Amino acid sequence: MILRQSISTLALIAGLAASPAIAAPAAPAAPAPVPPAAAEPQDAPSDIVVIGTRRTDRSITDSASPIDVISSAELASQPAVNMLDAVRNLVPSFFVPQNTISDASTFVRAPSLRGLGADQILVMINGKRYNRSALVNVYTGADTALSFGSQGSDIGNIPAIAIGNLQVLRDGATAQYGADALAGVLNYSIRKDVGFEAQALYGQTYRGDGESKIFSGYGGLKIGDRGFVSLAGEYYDQGQTSRGVTRASAITIQANNPSVAVPNPAQIWGTSPGHGYKLFANAALDVGAQSQIYFTGNLAHSETDQSFNYRPSQTNGGFVRNNGTTNETVSLSRNGAFNPIFTTACPAGNASCPTGGFVNSASTLFPLNNGATFSFASIYPGGFTPRFIGKVDQIYGTLGFKGKADSGFTYDLSGTLSRNSLDLSMTNSLSASYGPQSQTSFQFGKLIQSEITLNADFTYPLEVGFDSPIVLSAGSEYRRERYEKTTGDLQSYGAGPYASQPLYDQIAPGVYQRAVVRDATGAPVLLNGAVQPVTATQSPAASGYGGTSPNFAGVSTQKSYAFYVGAETDITKALTVGFAGRYENYNTFGGVVVGKANALFRVTDAVSLRATVGNGFHAPSPGQNNTQVVTTNFLGGNQVQTGTYPTSSAIAQFYGAGLLKPERSTNYGAGIVLKPTSALSLTVDGYIIEIRNRIGISQNFTVTPANITALPALASVGLGGVVNYFTNGFDVSSKGIEAVANYRTKLLGGPINFTLAYSYNNLKAKNIKLTTTGQPLVSLQQQYNIANLAPRHRITASAGWQIDDFSINARANYFGEWSNALEYNLVAPAAGATTAPASQIFGGKALFDLDVSYTFAEHFTLTLGANNLFNTYPDKIQASAVNPIYALSGGLNDGQVYPRSGGPFGMNGGFYYARIRVKY
Repeated sequence: MILRQSISTLALIAGLAASPAIAAPAAPAAPAPVPPAAAEPQDAPSDIVVIGTRRTDRSITDSASPIDVISSAELASQPAVNMLDAVRNLVPSFFVPQNTISDASTFVRAPSLRGLGADQILVMINGKRYNRSALVNVYTGADTALSFGSQGSDIGNIPAIAIGNLQVLRDGATAQYGADALAGVLNYSIRKDVGFEAQALYGQTYRGDGESKIFSGYGGLKIGDRGFVSLAGEYYDQGQTSRGVTRASAITIQANNPSVAVPNPAQIWGTSPGHGYKLFANAALDVGAQSQIYFTGNLAHSETDQSFNYRPSQTNGGFVRNNGTTNETVSLSRNGAFNPIFTTACPAGNASCPTGGFVNSASTLFPLNNGATFSFASIYPGGFTPRFIGKVDQIYGTLGFKGKADSGFTYDLSGTLSRNSLDLSMTNSLSASYGPQSQTSFQFGKLIQSEITLNADFTYPLEVGFDSPIVLSAGSEYRRERYEKTTGDLQSYGAGPYASQPLYDQIAPGVYQRAVVRDATGAPVLLNGAVQPVTATQSPAASGYGGTSPNFAGVSTQKSYAFYVGAETDITKALTVGFAGRYENYNTFGGVVVGKANALFRVTDAVSLRATVGNGFHAPSPGQNNTQVVTTNFLGGNQVQTGTYPTSSAIAQFYGAGLLKPERSTNYGAGIVLKPTSALSLTVDGYIIEIRNRIGISQNFTVTPANITALPALASVGLGGVVNYFTNGFDVSSKGIEAVANYRTKLLGGPINFTLAYSYNNLKAKNIKLTTTGQPLVSLQQQYNIANLAPRHRITASAGWQIDDFSINARANYFGEWSNALEYNLVAPAAGATTAPASQIFGGKALFDLDVSYTFAEHFTLTLGANNLFNTYPDKIQASAVNPIYALSGGLNDGQVYPRSGGPFGMNGGFYYARIRVKY
């Protein structure tokens, strides 16, 4: 029903659009795994259409910008349920962490290209802009450090079997394709070949968990001689992996209470289990001699079930831990949710025990305190581990009309409609402030991102006597974004009747007095000469995550329009030049002008030089400008708020917030293309990308009494509350070198292809902005992680050999060393420090993949393979004062053994699989 309704809606869109169609078949820049029926080695086709140009006669080696073209065979050969992992294995400058316990960022993982964030990468489908995810990354851990605060596209909704090829433009391209293309462009060309294909894959890790099942299919038909229609789909089921240990506190609780069910492992560090489906449709129909209508559609659904942190139900002592220099013995406390809740309210009409007070039934000093208490140990005697569930729904469609006149003039009119939603919920939890009335399951509300894009593109070849016509291009674009947050369950965000409990002791029948802090003898403990009244507090909202309240729910929108022009030509056979300019105007911040120039000079048939220079921008999204993720807590009996506030709020502006400005970039690139023989090619490219006003999330600011005096509205946050916000807080410099070599030959009569690729990236945060009080907007640890979280060095090498009905593919991936100062610093940050604290360096690692295929009965292919063949893991976490290792468990207090993000390649270890394919 959803698909039919959305297609009907798309049919009503009269398209006008700014991005060109770029989706023609292409051969890989790096050789694909050899297909089962590979032919003799041949030269790469020279008439490949690639992204980065509006001409239709460009090949990869003729491009003025570096481009990787990854074939469908390469993508389909990856035994990954998520497109992110497939691309990471194939593109050296593409980085994405595993994201274990990372709040909603586990459901929508944010990648990085050339060290830049997810929303600085433009994703396109058949040359049309792909929509953003509904998730704005506000998770504060290092898992999202390179994309902290970003709202990019979720390519996990794309099935590999639907892809004809993936074109990766590693160059700034905002002037050509619009906002966000600062790091580059991923353009997915959807298959349109005629035939049928089905695949089934089964695999699991060497440890026996992480069971993966993938079923996919493709069908393509001709519509007479006038067009085609194709449909591709995938269903997957991904099992849980666990690479941590059971927490020391859980081990002891279980040992002391053998009959109690304690979660084992208490919390899970690994891949979260999930399942879902992904569909793609692609169609075109000629409606004239040189014109056609076309449609592309994507429908996807996924559900992921994430383990959260374990909440121990008891306090125990005697735990020995190593802090990096010595052993020490400590106690581990129960979670605050297991503190007693006083359920007997003050008697009605009793002036000595007023309304809103509770009888201090836990006190033994006053025998008349005969009230009752409640403990969540009655529900979770062994503690509990919440399960966080994310459901992603995606629908995307483009409807267009394009054609060509006899003069060479082309036109492409299209409209794109999309909607991405993330439905968040939790099971096996509680809302402590509701006591015995607490739910154990919660709906947190939905995040919804909706987009409409209307495009118009035109080109015309103008003959002026150059070696080729000047291809003139022009176009326009209209975009509308809508970001919505819906309300969650009351208990998911609210403060219940037991949130704040002033306690009273009954000193005589019917006579009460305020309960106060007392010492072991029963005497009051004075503070500054006064007694200290006792108020029991329980945290509001669900334990683990806060739902969206009506105050923070709502809709925000943003509209923009754009115009662009361009020109490309071969002035001589040796020199190709291109220019592009673009103007975009947003109703939220105004207009932006950007441009780009590039050139390719063919020194000889075997040697070419290329260079690009340009500027670009990333527009802040409605989600970034209006996100509010706030949790309510109690400190000393006072309600406080902790979280992210909108930039337009007085609370955020007090700490230096302002309306977000667009990020502005300047990029330079230069490279050499060598093709000494038809079988050998080498490209080497260097780049510099300077980004000003990078959008991210500020460090946390704690509310002080002086702050409340200066801004009374901060009383709603509360003394000790925490405020952060989105900000243009710093600049970024990304510099690097990328090299790709390809070689094709024959071995024992069969073709064999070799690829070697290298990427070096040096990323730095600089020009850190300050608040009005002189504090840096971005912490030293955040700055350190921007530079060091992703490896600077990455190498991939692959070989594919076909011999009769057998094929063998081997790949090696090297990931250089990396570090994380937010979570694996060896010492605590020092007050007034000017550098980040010393942090553990995780060593570089090499991983190897291997698969062997056999084709039989012409149409059937069986593949056996292994990824991470030698079962390589990241370094274990080093014992330190910040992260002591517990002797009882062999891990951190929370059970970590390996870094929680999995590092650059994950912590699941080796994975073996079998795949059967049938193709007609």
